[in-house]
Amino acid sequence: MSTVQEKRNYTLPIIVMFFLFAMISFVTGFQNPFGVILKEQFHLSNLESQLGNAANFIAYAFMGIPAGLILQKKGYRYSAIAAVLVGLVGVLLMFVSSMLETGVFAVYLMGAFVAGFSMCMLNTVVNPMLNTLGGGGKKGNQLIQFGGATNSLAATICPVLVGYLMGDTMKGLTLEAARPALYIAMGIFALAFVVLLLSKLPEPILEEAAKGEKSKAEKVSVKGALKYRHFALGVVAIFLYVGIEVGIPNMANLYMTTQTQASAQATVDEYNKQQSDPLYLASLQAADAQNAEQMKAYQHDKGLFTPAEVEKLVNYENKVISLSQYEVASEIVSGVKSPGEGMNPSAAGTLIGMYWLLMLVGRLIGGSIGAKVSSKVQLMVVSALAILFVLISMYVPDKTIPIPGFQNMSFTLIDAPISILFFILCGLCTSVMWGGIFNLAVEGLGKYTAVASGFFMVMVCGGGILPLVQSGIADVAGFLSSYWVIIVALAYILLYALVGSTPKKVEE
Repeated sequence: MSTVQEKRNYTLPIIVMFFLFAMISFVTGFQNPFGVILKEQFHLSNLESQLGNAANFIAYAFMGIPAGLILQKKGYRYSAIAAVLVGLVGVLLMFVSSMLETGVFAVYLMGAFVAGFSMCMLNTVVNPMLNTLGGGGKKGNQLIQFGGATNSLAATICPVLVGYLMGDTMKGLTLEAARPALYIAMGIFALAFVVLLLSKLPEPILEEAAKGEKSKAEKVSVKGALKYRHFALGVVAIFLYVGIEVGIPNMANLYMTTQTQASAQATVDEYNKQQSDPLYLASLQAADAQNAEQMKAYQHDKGLFTPAEVEKLVNYENKVISLSQYEVASEIVSGVKSPGEGMNPSAAGTLIGMYWLLMLVGRLIGGSIGAKVSSKVQLMVVSALAILFVLISMYVPDKTIPIPGFQNMSFTLIDAPISILFFILCGLCTSVMWGGIFNLAVEGLGKYTAVASGFFMVMVCGGGILPLVQSGIADVAGFLSSYWVIIVALAYILLYALVGSTPKKVEE
């Protein structure tokens, strides 16, 4: 009877943990489409557009070890509440940045960095807490798997949702368009804070400390773990893996939403026409001003407009080409910057969502065959397959094929570049890499396993550093050429699976 009551008491906290598991990927996923928006809003380079993503992931390097120490000293409930509050502050800063006239980019980067602290703390707390709430064993593992599923679903939803909010065009796009997604994130964090504050959770770590017991992790250091060659090499593999997982979709999104050569040329021609004909320019300025006034009236009282008028108002594109838009288009025309596919942001977001959806599928497949196929074989196969997919993406003809998908939340056919489809297929490969590398790297570590697991969390910062390197190369050599960074990283993981993962301690 008491067991039943205990389970009932933990139902709401378990649900909250599922939401927080989802929030890890949802908030982290903001940085991809937000980078696209910021690139348009401030006419950033590819490298500069990835600074938000870098800030979010580099926070792991600073918070990975402290998050573990907080958990050991303060327990699950305190750590979870602290993580939620930090996350709320981070998302709130991003929201504030969308309201500012100046300093938008700096405040946004600060918000992304603070949010990264929260994501690291949540990663440290959520997995062991779900296991504890489930009572350990199969039930605990089952809750973790359900949590992982919500994580993947949120990663799928995020780019689709923000893509929908971005609409049909990149022209004149600002962070203001993404505010509804930030409202959702702040609402979930606020609800989680209230529930955790009112909940009583089991605290096995604090109970052990009260008895004077010390965990094995407190008696050992990461230096001892690094004496094992396969772990030291595995640390590098994890660093590169997270960079691969994030870099593939991030750069693909930038590539899809950047203007084509023809579109850039049309922008340059239109700008020149406007500048050479003052009367034509004045008529366009008047039309843009009229639309802006009507939009203000619509926001004040939506009942003043018919559905047809609303559709026309919302879908209106400003006609006047700004100097900054002209300069960006000129750089594409002259070859200074690489052209992209010029896709609808909503359609591009759907395709990126498919990448994360395939990661969910891959995890389900990996889980079903995990008892029969070793981590080493799985890692060898998926890393080799990923290299093949990326190479095909880089050299396949620039053609499109229609595939079913969502555009502005309507089910339709999307003209998807073949190269992008092969990048999306990489989601099947990256889905099982973390588990494979982790299992191989901690094999035979014994008492060092716990501290090694914590050190892996620090290496998640690779998700910010590698895409930054890749985007810098994209600025110089082009979007597709930047994927050589991904190939080199995948080659390292393949070699790790083949020869570097054999358990071996370095002779002292």
